Amino acid sequence: MADPSSYRPKPGQIPDSPGVYKFRDEHRRVIYVGKAKSLRQRLANYFQPLASLHPRTATMVTTAASVEWTVVSTEVEALQLEYTWIKEFDPRFNVKYRDDKSYPYLAVTLDEEYPRVQVMRGHKKKGVRYFGPYGHAWAIRETVDLMLRVFPVRTCSAGVFRNAASAGRPCLLGYIGKCSAPCVGRVTPEEHRELAEDFCDFMTGRTGTYLRRLEKEMTLAAEDMEYERAARLRDDIGALRKAMEKSAVVLADATDADLIALAEDELEAAVQIFHVRGGRVRGQRGWVTDKVEAVDTAGLVEHALQQLYGEESGEGVPKEVLVPALPEDAEAVSAWLAGRRGSNVSLRVPQRGDKKDLMETVARNAQQALVLHKTKRASDLTTRSRALEEIADALDLDSAPLRIECFDISHLQGEDVVASMVVFEDGLPRKGEYRRFQIKGFEGQDDVRSMHEVISRRFKRYLAEKEKTGEWVDGEVPADEGPEGREDDGRPKRFAYPPQLVVVDGGQPQVAAARRALDELGIDDIAVCGLAKRLEEVWLPGDDDPVVLPRSSEGLYLLQRVRDTAHDFAIRYQRSKRNKRIRSSPLDAVPGLGETRKQALIKHFGSVKRLRQATIEQICEVPGMGRKTAEAVAVALAQAAPAAPAVNTATGEIMEDDGGTTA
Repeated sequence: MADPSSYRPKPGQIPDSPGVYKFRDEHRRVIYVGKAKSLRQRLANYFQPLASLHPRTATMVTTAASVEWTVVSTEVEALQLEYTWIKEFDPRFNVKYRDDKSYPYLAVTLDEEYPRVQVMRGHKKKGVRYFGPYGHAWAIRETVDLMLRVFPVRTCSAGVFRNAASAGRPCLLGYIGKCSAPCVGRVTPEEHRELAEDFCDFMTGRTGTYLRRLEKEMTLAAEDMEYERAARLRDDIGALRKAMEKSAVVLADATDADLIALAEDELEAAVQIFHVRGGRVRGQRGWVTDKVEAVDTAGLVEHALQQLYGEESGEGVPKEVLVPALPEDAEAVSAWLAGRRGSNVSLRVPQRGDKKDLMETVARNAQQALVLHKTKRASDLTTRSRALEEIADALDLDSAPLRIECFDISHLQGEDVVASMVVFEDGLPRKGEYRRFQIKGFEGQDDVRSMHEVISRRFKRYLAEKEKTGEWVDGEVPADEGPEGREDDGRPKRFAYPPQLVVVDGGQPQVAAARRALDELGIDDIAVCGLAKRLEEVWLPGDDDPVVLPRSSEGLYLLQRVRDTAHDFAIRYQRSKRNKRIRSSPLDAVPGLGETRKQALIKHFGSVKRLRQATIEQICEVPGMGRKTAEAVAVALAQAAPAAPAVNTATGEIMEDDGGTTA
């Protein structure tokens, strides 16, 4: 581990101008590339005390052994040089988006004498028009098959074309009217190129012209009683409309835009891109990357733009790029994109309307991609076994933890404090054994104390079951935890089974509280660990330093999934309690007062305030209300604190509660 002060440049050496810098390790390998408006200010940030640096940044500067820089004239040049160096050196500490597959494009080879329509992957070639990318090659072939009725462009390979030309006979597509057969001279090169250009125009969204032309020709053919030709034109129109339906209209007809959305956690980020051309979604693609450097959403967007458009030019860069957050140097990035396109490019965050709605759809796709990336390993038995073994090795357990229980605390500013318990067996969730807790031992916000209470309550039930007869039997549980017993097949349920590993959402304090709760109950055969969200570090009781699992570790993925599941389960319970409390009424405390009579009271008096002011005799006048129930209503309303008066925020006037208030 190198000391950053050993290679820190001397004062005054670093220029105060735009540029790009490289950190190298002791073997002269480039490990990080960055750019800056001011090299002096940016590089000074890396040579602060290690304790004040982000942990990922601290790891990078202690791995490096030297730093060097190159001065450029403008921020746009810095952006381009940064992209070039990242591509050239592949630095280990730079965020790099990598395609999880090679996306197919619909390509038209306009650089050939007889342009060809085909599926193409890999690097784009000069002189070829591309549409897409598409999720699957079969989607391209379906679209092309429909459009060849109207635009019979060549689709055959060069070898097939030469063989047909030498034999003087077209291929099958030429006989059935889905190829204009330029190989045998049915059309001239100019006519065939015009067909290919019309095909491209239609694919770019200029569809109305062709549909109106075909409809007019169909009408004229029908008037001239050329019914066979009219029927063929009708089928052509139907084929084009069907091809258009495959790309739903989402924006205005003239809209050419790429929409980029991100989903991220502390370790990884997923990016999704929707390509909209002519107001239609023409393609979609996505990546997942490790967050190996300290980077925020704006930085991830900038990296995504570099990855997406670094090799593009002309129409490959759209007129408009919509992002969830603007990069730090938004003007420089816009200028760089405009330079690659050859005209202005709008880079912005959508605020309202259809574009904002579509951006939300892209964001949902990104979130699903990240979840799928994290959980797809769980379906493989071998992978799950390896994950459990890695956890056992990292935590020094005697055997793999076949049953893992994870606990999380949730509240809103100290109110409605609840906890969750989720169970994973053999690396898979057991949703039927998830449990929820209300914190009862104290009021207010104290996650450590809450964790101690929940662990104590859960394992008191375990000990109670064990102590009754020395084997698993039925027993009572607190009201908020539900009844406990056996399943129909005799298996014990609820808290009967002990886990091999308890995971808590948090760091050292929460782990210490969980361990203390188990020690107080005399339980010493259950391991405890905590997973801290900030850097996904695993904490063990009594250890001053965390256990750091490799990013690619299957064990870390499993622990993350267990922790995130407990977190989501706790939040859902906390929200449900908060919503129930908000909707509650003083009448809820009246025993025997059902919903029908509550509504009758509110309808009769108009509001809870007026009901509170009513006498018992007046309450008895409501149909269905006896004197005993009326007295209970009066007592309940008298004990309940009246709600704060409503205030008109425009005038400051206190408003009387004369309106109907829901019970």
